[in-house]
Amino acid sequence: MSKWKNFEPQGVIPACLLPFKSDLSIDDAAYRKHLRDVVAVAGLSAVTINAHSTEVASCTFDEQARVLDITMDEIGDGIPIVHGVYADGSLEAARIARMAERGGASCLLAFPPGPLALGALAKPEMAIAHFKAIADASSLPIICFQYPLASGLGYSVDTLLRLVEEVPSIKAIKDWCNSVMQHERQIRILQNLPRRVNVLTTHSSWLLSSLVLGCNGLLSGSGSVIADLQVALWQAVQQNDLARARALNDRIFPIAHAFYADPFVDMHNRMKEALVILGQDRRVAAYQGRIRQARYCLQRAGADQRMPDSGSA
Repeated sequence: MSKWKNFEPQGVIPACLLPFKSDLSIDDAAYRKHLRDVVAVAGLSAVTINAHSTEVASCTFDEQARVLDITMDEIGDGIPIVHGVYADGSLEAARIARMAERGGASCLLAFPPGPLALGALAKPEMAIAHFKAIADASSLPIICFQYPLASGLGYSVDTLLRLVEEVPSIKAIKDWCNSVMQHERQIRILQNLPRRVNVLTTHSSWLLSSLVLGCNGLLSGSGSVIADLQVALWQAVQQNDLARARALNDRIFPIAHAFYADPFVDMHNRMKEALVILGQDRRVAAYQGRIRQARYCLQRAGADQRMPDSGSA
């Protein structure tokens, strides 16, 4: 059971990476070190595991349970843990939710089930039933992962309002709608409900533009590498210090450009390679061209003070 009762998802929440060995088994020692490196940054509200950044789609149920066990053993006494619920079926989603609560997680991050892409935008009751199954299986607060509507996996604003009304354990959305107009509308509506629902941006490639619209937090995979810069940017925006926020954004921009360039699917590989460059992961990365690009962007961002000699990459 979680030691953080009534956890409210807000503030800066990095999503951690998951190192693997050459046989694709989990590298326990490297993962533990990564967790320690991330939570060493002051100002975090929580960390997220078993989500996109930990390649949850490729992990079995038992591997996800193991990731949670390692996480709780290494850092669970010091910070709340957000646990992803990634499943195409509602029964499996409920099973994961129960496992996460038993294992000590403080919050759930519910991904949209894949079958919704077949046209479920016209049948919001499908999404509502899925979330109710998760909520019935666990007492933990839920973050609803909002995808772009064009993906077929996003929820209209009307559906979001039905979801948060019928599933009151939904306390926040992780917003990846990828539309500035929709993003702002969701912030204004959800965060002004009688029972506030926080909007956590994951628009990491345009983070400053998103935060100034009034989000109550951010949940980002790139926080696995630049949590310190994200905390500083969050604090500058909260203090209405636009000059400092713009200066920090100038440091974040080249890193975000490197991480989220096409092909988008490589974003977490690039983040892992950045950790190699920064000396936080001593394994040899696979693509030296990407290493050079990431090194250049980290240098432009002023992260070079954390970088080892070039030969160590």
